[in-house]
Amino acid sequence: MAFGLRKRLSKERGFSLMPRAMAISSSSCELPLVAVCQVTSTPDKQQNFKTCAELVREAARLGACLAFLPEAFDFIARDPAETLRLSEPLGGRLLEEYTRLARYQGKSEGETGGSRGQEIETILANTVKPLGCFSFQVGLAVCYDMRFPELSLALAQAGAEILTYPSAFGSVTGPAHWEVLLRARAIETQCYVVAAAQCGRHHEKRASYGHSMVVDPWGTVVARCSEGPGLCLARIDLSYVRQLRQHLPVFQHRRPDLYGNLGHPLS
Repeated sequence: MAFGLRKRLSKERGFSLMPRAMAISSSSCELPLVAVCQVTSTPDKQQNFKTCAELVREAARLGACLAFLPEAFDFIARDPAETLRLSEPLGGRLLEEYTRLARYQGKSEGETGGSRGQEIETILANTVKPLGCFSFQVGLAVCYDMRFPELSLALAQAGAEILTYPSAFGSVTGPAHWEVLLRARAIETQCYVVAAAQCGRHHEKRASYGHSMVVDPWGTVVARCSEGPGLCLARIDLSYVRQLRQHLPVFQHRRPDLYGNLGHPLS
């Protein structure tokens, strides 16, 4: 059925719905490049920073305009007491180190450093409002949020073109749910989905699934990290987002009069 729809749309409207990873053109190298970083955080915050800094610098060297880090990139503690001991305020020294890293890399790529305090305030105050990053509108979510399509749809309706899910997905639910949920969120919103993930064993009490990836609006995984810390790269084609939404206008076909009151607990 899906193949028939793609074939019919291609024939009737002159638009190729081939997965973007397969539809390579000579101009693809001109598209913006993003990097997805995969790390194994531990309770050692300085070592975690060193690892993240190396990946961000490598992403910049390879030409990425954005680098995405996973959830808990600063540290993953062994227990709540250690979490409280290692935690810092938003204006703390460690966050300032990451801010300087991002600002320096941004300037080295020809961009000026913005006000991090203002950016944090925007993120916290407008949780269902996309954030403007370079030429993208990025919808911010985190890990467990990928289980709730209501949030991804709200972000897409607010203008998001990329959804990002920094994660530390478990090694039990990961093999069963990770990829299928990310692809579902991409398909239903017709957005790119960027999911940077923790991987491997953090300490004797915890391990994460990894498999960081980028999914295009058709639901195709266009980039994926291998095992262990590292990064993968993907080009973001916003014209593909617009074309897909025009030729398969699912948002115009929604029926909020029938199912608009979603999100309540099951009775």
